Amino acid sequence: MAQKPTACLALADGTIFYGKGFGATGETVAELCFNTAMTGYQEIMTDPSYAGQIVTFTFPHIGNTGVNPEDDETADPVAAGMIVKWDPTEASNWRATDELTSWLSKRNRIGMGGVDTRRLTRAIRQQGAPHVALAHNPDGVFDIEALVKAARDFQGLEGLDLAKDVTCAQSYHWNEMRWAWPEGYKPQTDPKHKVVAIDFGAKRNILRCLASAGCDVTVLPATATAEDVLALNPDGVFLSNGPGDPAATGAYAVPMIKGILEADLPVFGICLGHQMLALALGAKTIKMNHGHHGANHPVKDMETGKVEITSMNHGFTVDSQTLPVDVVETHVSLFDGSNCGIRMTDRPVFSVQYHPEASPGPMDSYYLFERFADAMAG
Repeated sequence: MAQKPTACLALADGTIFYGKGFGATGETVAELCFNTAMTGYQEIMTDPSYAGQIVTFTFPHIGNTGVNPEDDETADPVAAGMIVKWDPTEASNWRATDELTSWLSKRNRIGMGGVDTRRLTRAIRQQGAPHVALAHNPDGVFDIEALVKAARDFQGLEGLDLAKDVTCAQSYHWNEMRWAWPEGYKPQTDPKHKVVAIDFGAKRNILRCLASAGCDVTVLPATATAEDVLALNPDGVFLSNGPGDPAATGAYAVPMIKGILEADLPVFGICLGHQMLALALGAKTIKMNHGHHGANHPVKDMETGKVEITSMNHGFTVDSQTLPVDVVETHVSLFDGSNCGIRMTDRPVFSVQYHPEASPGPMDSYYLFERFADAMAG
């Protein structure tokens, strides 16, 4: 006899997927996206850029390396839930300290397995990222009508400022460098540059890359003003990744960025930081159909001709047609031609849409951190 479904995914258009629930029980409502990465499910679930989203993993083997505290990008999972093809397998990795299923349960995140993720991914590609409700009930009882209504009532990510929900509560110092065999994470003991990092949802590994590039990093909340930043007398300013609509977060972040630009400091932005730098420079951002989420995205450096294999996670993009005359497009996606990088022509201010710390290349994009350090060195 077929096993009764214990999880249900309801799309706003009324489409229903059933499967086997794992992790926490209950219901959650979010935007649904898909991620094509073959590794890094723990880093994806703890990436603050996924706030307000449920992630469909196109790679079927999710959970097989377990989880461990060293791979968290922030203290707890931020993605609302996960959809996978096969139920998570028992962890088989020397670094694992817990199983994915129990990790999700302890952190109140819902998972659902046994889903035709290819069909779901095609639907997202064709129709755009849908609003969905995900429910896990071990009894297998679901109020389908209520779930579809909840999905339809979800306001979506457009116009939503989520950076304020995931940013740090207060400033802190960061000196941990990238993981290296056999010592693991070592502290930066001889920094050359004083950097202020604005936390719109910063991943720990980005901060580690800054430290490894010789930076003494002070992290400030997303709502920090230009006066807050300049009071620390930094050599450069970093604008982090993060979730939500850049135009919404830009309501308070753009004035801060403009104040930093007036101070003529080197600036480096990633992801949401890239989008808001573009807004501060006079460009516009737009919502994408289904966004870019994965670790296999080819990006061309328009100035060198080099192609980088990058990690991406964004549902909004900079409209390159709106860039002002003193800003050039430096990188483009080879998937769809969308903007992936900009720089000012008259000062060391630049940003990229992708996540150069995530190492899919594996070192294709680390030069960006070194470029930032060189700009501060003068």
